[in-house]
Amino acid sequence: MAGCGDRPGSAEEVRSFEEYDRPLLDAVAMLAPGEKAVLVGHSFGGQILALAMESPSRGDPQHPVETIRYGPRYLEQRLYQLSPPEDLTLAKAATRPSRRFLNDATMNGAILTAERYGAVRRVCVVAEDDAMLSAEFQRRMASWNPGTEVRGLPGADHMPMLSKPEELSEMLMEVADKYR
Repeated sequence: MAGCGDRPGSAEEVRSFEEYDRPLLDAVAMLAPGEKAVLVGHSFGGQILALAMESPSRGDPQHPVETIRYGPRYLEQRLYQLSPPEDLTLAKAATRPSRRFLNDATMNGAILTAERYGAVRRVCVVAEDDAMLSAEFQRRMASWNPGTEVRGLPGADHMPMLSKPEELSEMLMEVADKYR
């Protein structure tokens, strides 16, 4: 995503949620006609995928910059508490501020349509031992999107790709096979 990871620039330079999402939108647009893709979003990534499902072509609204960055103790106690220590160390070193886009029109759900977003099969993997978002809250969020299949992943913290990588991979393969 723009302003994240090893991409140049900072979160403050990204003016809209759509601009933040642009790398994914461009990748989806490059799929060959009829080609399918399994898109996996993590945490805030679910909202990113919702925009990719709609693939809008609007201009960028201007909004004040609001960023968030988790501190080392929060990462250790809430996000990576069941993950390998080396992954926590890497996260502490690589964490950058990110945007929340609270006032962006895309984030208020106004652009999601039954014809596009509603037509995409969705599966929510609940990280059962997430200390940031309780399993109950994750299930409640999934229930706000009718038609979303919910699968639990016991022993997973907020970073299931690190705390339960084999189990998550197996689950994603099952989902891909089911919805082929």
